[in-house]
Amino acid sequence: MTRIEGIVETLLKTLPYFGVFAGSLILSLALTPLVRKINSRLGMVDVPGGRRINKRPVARGGGVAVIASFVLSMSVFAFLSDGPVSPAFHDSVFWRMIALSLGIGALGFIDDKFGMKPVVKLIGQLSIASMVYFWCGISFRSVLPMLPWWIDFQFTVFWIVGAVNAFNLIDGLDGLASGLAVIAATGMAGSLFFLESPGQMFLYLAFIGSLLGFLRYNFNPASIFLGDTGSMFLGFFLSTMPLATNTSGSFLVGLGVPLLAMGVPIFDTALAIVRRTVRALIKRESNSDRDGTKLMQPDSDHLHHRLLRRFVSQRKTAVVMYAFAAFLVVVGVGGVMLEDRAAGLFIVAFVVATFIVVKDMSRVELLDAGRLANMVAHNLTPVRRRRRAAFSVPLLIFADVLILSVTWYLTLVVFKIEPTARSFHTLLPLRVIPVFFALVCFRAYTTVWGRAMLSNYIRLIVAVAVGMLASMAIMLMLRYEEGRMFAFPGVHFGLSLILLLLVRTMRQIIRDLFYLIQAKRMADDMTFSRTLVFGAGLRYRSFRREIVRKILAEKRVIVGLVDDDILLRGKYIGGMKVDGPHMDAKRIVEETKADSVVIACELAPERLRAVVESFKSCGLKVSCFTFEERDL
Repeated sequence: MTRIEGIVETLLKTLPYFGVFAGSLILSLALTPLVRKINSRLGMVDVPGGRRINKRPVARGGGVAVIASFVLSMSVFAFLSDGPVSPAFHDSVFWRMIALSLGIGALGFIDDKFGMKPVVKLIGQLSIASMVYFWCGISFRSVLPMLPWWIDFQFTVFWIVGAVNAFNLIDGLDGLASGLAVIAATGMAGSLFFLESPGQMFLYLAFIGSLLGFLRYNFNPASIFLGDTGSMFLGFFLSTMPLATNTSGSFLVGLGVPLLAMGVPIFDTALAIVRRTVRALIKRESNSDRDGTKLMQPDSDHLHHRLLRRFVSQRKTAVVMYAFAAFLVVVGVGGVMLEDRAAGLFIVAFVVATFIVVKDMSRVELLDAGRLANMVAHNLTPVRRRRRAAFSVPLLIFADVLILSVTWYLTLVVFKIEPTARSFHTLLPLRVIPVFFALVCFRAYTTVWGRAMLSNYIRLIVAVAVGMLASMAIMLMLRYEEGRMFAFPGVHFGLSLILLLLVRTMRQIIRDLFYLIQAKRMADDMTFSRTLVFGAGLRYRSFRREIVRKILAEKRVIVGLVDDDILLRGKYIGGMKVDGPHMDAKRIVEETKADSVVIACELAPERLRAVVESFKSCGLKVSCFTFEERDL
């Protein structure tokens, strides 16, 4: 074969791929203006106002052009091809999936034109997802063959309906949902390419082409929106195709890459559920309609709303979200390419994603959760207080036994010991029960850990150590060989102690975390009183505890610490930076914009007068927080 013949053969092989992509792209470019004109005449127009961020009327329901371009291009390809459209399924399944794609599009179009109650729309989505399972035979068994049918059915329906609603919720910015869908589909097609399954890429190429043609008119400033017609179709396609084309049976290809590729819409949906649930609970606790919301009620705290408030520009916001979605796609495709070496890549990605997630949640979801926890903790009725006290000790016992058991198993993993039935029936109780009895004897369950001192924690450490030694002694007496493994109880002791201490300090950690989140958010709210604290000792911690408890009621937040100890300057105490001594009061007040100062330490009369004068000269209200013993 000559070189020219080789080139011609390669071009002929790639021609069908190019034809499907180009066909759907050209159709979309041609059909979108037509759909825009028709929908405008039908009155399907989003008028500015309310939650809408468009500045002028824009036609909606543009998903009709996307679906039509995809269906027409794939139908022509199906008629012209000799074999099945995809080696993953028969032509009958293909045409059934085309029918269901039209069904989900029709459901969205009805909602775009006439409006639809969320419950009715959900029933329609559930019905179509059920037909995917029973009529098309597409399910999670392509990924997890061992699943029983009733679990497989629930997983499949939940996955499809979840993806449909995820793209429905994220479609609130020009070009956002369509752009994210292009990135997701490109990642899924890329994973098939690297697995040498190009025959399964035709559907993805047609989908990408139809979206790129639509994106020409949908990117900011958009002249047409996807509407529910398009957004629900995007979620439907991206959730069903990985299950249908996963012929390799790979969990990563069938579920891992799609999860990463749709990570942005899925994360946004999860946040919306958490946010609205917490706010509904706040409403119930406060008996107020002001803060409450319903789960299905829209709000303005989606990811694109938050980024838009920061970047102002819709284009910048969309590009930022595209970049994060592309990062997740690269991680997923990289995992497919690296195979067994992908663990390191996923760990790095997990750390980066966790940082971004926590940072983003701290602005709204964690703040609301802190408000809820604060209300629940300090607004308990006597009945609820007794109920919480009755359950606190059993829950702590359960947590301790669970920790000792889990850390025992982790220690087996560390020492590469294969667990057996004997391990769980005999060795586990011998490791756990002595430690538990030691905790009981050392009064671990009669101590109020929310007010514990250093001696209480030392007692806990001693109790765990005594229990571990007693366990080892019993095993030696019973002549178990495992009793001679002196390193085993040491590792078990270390792991257990860390988690046992964490459980007992969790309340303080959560309280401090929520206060830091609240303080950071409220520091920018000039309606809150901004207080400096002079003195970074024990009284400061007591005063701060009072502030945490009353932060919402008194609308007061600590914005800085002042202490004359030069060794503390620039250091952080309880998450708050020590800004300097009282001699720098003018500079500190200008930087923090404080309006009051609380003296939270004991001072000699002369020094007290000097400190008070320093802050009063800056126009601050001065007060004192103290506790003292006096005769009654």
